[in-house]
Amino acid sequence: MTKPLRRRLARGMSEIGWREFVGLSDLGITALRAKIDTGARTSALHAVDLEVDERSGVPWAEFHVPLPGEPRWKRCATRIIDQRPIKNTSGVAESRYVVETTLVLGQRHWRIEVSLADREKMEFDLILGRTAIRGRRLLVNPGRSFLAEPPIELPAMAHASPENGLMRTLKRGKSANDAAN
Repeated sequence: MTKPLRRRLARGMSEIGWREFVGLSDLGITALRAKIDTGARTSALHAVDLEVDERSGVPWAEFHVPLPGEPRWKRCATRIIDQRPIKNTSGVAESRYVVETTLVLGQRHWRIEVSLADREKMEFDLILGRTAIRGRRLLVNPGRSFLAEPPIELPAMAHASPENGLMRTLKRGKSANDAAN
């Protein structure tokens, strides 16, 4: 570890890896592998079967986030805060819905904006862009992974926990069903 890095860490900065386990508590997601991408401005969540409607005049999105070991019928529902053009991985702008949720990284949690996108062909179901981590006193180490503690389960979260092996399964990139066989 270099002296400047040691000084920053001593001043309350936390070091995280280029990929980490996170939770999205408002969506009921307790363990998800995320890529920390400082080159991306906006965070993006893999969402399929997206349906948009209005509730009391407010736009809402219902969607499914395909997670290893999670039933297909579990749907997330949340208020849409915006619809804006966001560049995809090819650099082409596409209109996406943006929602707000609570990010859980280790013992820390804060509100972030996440765009909903079809990321089926991508390795990570969640990309954490620089606006999600800006101002949080985090240093991203591009040569290390999984430096943060597993997401601490908030009271509203009652799904998978690190103790039941889901974290090890996700780390290997397998589904919970694959791990059982």
